[in-house]
Amino acid sequence: MEEKNGKNQSKPSNSRRNFIKSASVAAAGFYIVPRHVLGGPGFIAPSDKLLIAGVGAGGKGGDDIRKFAAAGNAEIAFLCDVDDRQAKKNRELFPKAKYYKDWRELFDKESKHFDAVSVGTPDHTHAIVAFNAMKMGKHVYVQKPLTHDIHEAYMLGVAAKKYKVVTQMGDQGSSNDGIRILKEWYEAGLIGEVHTINCWTDRPVWPQGIKWPDQKPPVPAGLDWDLWLGTAPYREYEDMVVPFNWRGWWDYGTGALGDMACHIVGPVFKVMELGFPTEVNCSVSTPYVDNFKAGYFPDSAP
Repeated sequence: MEEKNGKNQSKPSNSRRNFIKSASVAAAGFYIVPRHVLGGPGFIAPSDKLLIAGVGAGGKGGDDIRKFAAAGNAEIAFLCDVDDRQAKKNRELFPKAKYYKDWRELFDKESKHFDAVSVGTPDHTHAIVAFNAMKMGKHVYVQKPLTHDIHEAYMLGVAAKKYKVVTQMGDQGSSNDGIRILKEWYEAGLIGEVHTINCWTDRPVWPQGIKWPDQKPPVPAGLDWDLWLGTAPYREYEDMVVPFNWRGWWDYGTGALGDMACHIVGPVFKVMELGFPTEVNCSVSTPYVDNFKAGYFPDSAP
């Protein structure tokens, strides 16, 4: 060992030892700095984003998907639609999202690659898609009306608790300030005592209370009619049903009531804190197909 000035130079000095220690800590700290810090204000690391599978990639479901992406904390990982025509816009907007036509295939193959599911399909397939997503432990956002019937709604409520997932029904009005202002007015006594509430709408704005057409047009290219029917009874394809007028047919939709009551009657229940109804009375008009000849079309909402 070389001696210099009577000191053993084989041992590093305390100052050098401290420098190396400090540099190591600094280097380690650099590598574990959160990505949002390196990316600047508002930056969210890809690993921190919610990966969403959108089942129903056109219409209202497609609009929901675009809103999720615009929020900045979600990534559209998968798109699924039985109709290529409906999915076209979002497939172009989200080219990295893998596309499926059958949600069952999507769930089977990709369950490890997404966190949540947006369900924007016709009413009759809401529950089955949402229920299977929750069984996999996926959070769900389901467009209104939540389900096709009351029993399905009950089953989804049970499933949400059992599988401990975050759930939300799409009802834009309840997310805006209007209903909060109504609640403040009512609680402040500005309205006074409420004894009667009338709700109305211009729905239906589609053909309803009609006979299923007799024509049998060809199924358009890009549409898988069998997948669109889902759990509903089989019928021959009809142009006037897809992509919008299905609402007026009980096999697929819930009529004008299912379409609009959550927007119009829902706020009444929330503001007034009403419980379950104790009585419901209904009246409908009779369609006439000829002079003094009434029509009877039970497949279609009145």
